[in-house]
Amino acid sequence: MCTAAAYTTKDFYFGRTLDYDFSYGEVVAVTPRNYPFCFRNVGENISMRKHYAMIGVAHVEEGCPLYYDAVNEKGLGMAGLNFVGNAVYREIEEGKDNIAVFEFIPWILSQCGTVKEARLLLDRINLISTPFNAQLPTAQLHWIIADRYESITVESVREGLRIYDNPVGILTNNPPFDEQMFQLNNYMHLSPEEPQNHFSERLKLHAYSRGMGAIGLPGDLSSQSRFVRAAFVKMNSRSGESEEESVSQFFHILGSVEQQRGCCCVGKEKYEITIYTSCCNGEKGIYYYTTYGNHQISAVDMHKEDLEGELPVNYPLVLEERIYAQN
Repeated sequence: MCTAAAYTTKDFYFGRTLDYDFSYGEVVAVTPRNYPFCFRNVGENISMRKHYAMIGVAHVEEGCPLYYDAVNEKGLGMAGLNFVGNAVYREIEEGKDNIAVFEFIPWILSQCGTVKEARLLLDRINLISTPFNAQLPTAQLHWIIADRYESITVESVREGLRIYDNPVGILTNNPPFDEQMFQLNNYMHLSPEEPQNHFSERLKLHAYSRGMGAIGLPGDLSSQSRFVRAAFVKMNSRSGESEEESVSQFFHILGSVEQQRGCCCVGKEKYEITIYTSCCNGEKGIYYYTTYGNHQISAVDMHKEDLEGELPVNYPLVLEERIYAQN
């Protein structure tokens, strides 16, 4: 289970939580412009040798970054989140761009600088279930694609490819996105302001605590509740425009949906936790992150690498807690 968000102050920020019960050894991967992405079922096994550079978290397999989320040098962000039970992929279709699920993020981010450009590619795309290899079966995912101006959600379901405008810039997991958005109607009464007594004019009711305008905001760890909570926090968020204020506020937004070890049991002594939380400044190309064991923010700047290179540069996630001692 995961939550992704797009957020704009002076700059555009994009990130997510990765919630799971184990790790694949993720790294922050910077893929330069001349790394040859190979798309297995496009034309004659197309190898794209010139493209936009990108940065994000990936599992690296056979030297290839399999991105969970990434932002390219133009400021377009994309993340894949679990969509188990609803994702349906197709067979190879003549006349379409047949893209395997593990290829989807680099296919979009290598060529598109905006959501508008991504929509044009999506018109021709056919998401297929080809796995990377026998040890890595195809994941059931849906995706958020965002720039500083708009966000969309992409779902490949039984009825076909669905593309939704995403006005809240938030995505979690199930149910399908249109159902998640509809559920927000049940929470239109929530407010960051002090509530007024609408119960009865004959009763002298009063607010006895700050924050009572948000009574009813769901606090459980289900994906629908996380969607509502993250949407409320993000849509009412206020931040200064400096990099430090914006990054800090972004982590606070996603902090509202963090998962703590012990609260979501998925098997004997197995618990889902927030493995990492990320925040990328899409305009500066700086990827910030924290991990479950390290709350100090770490940063990787893609522009400090050779973006004209041919090989990805990988930085293992910092997993151990780093405590700043003041005395």
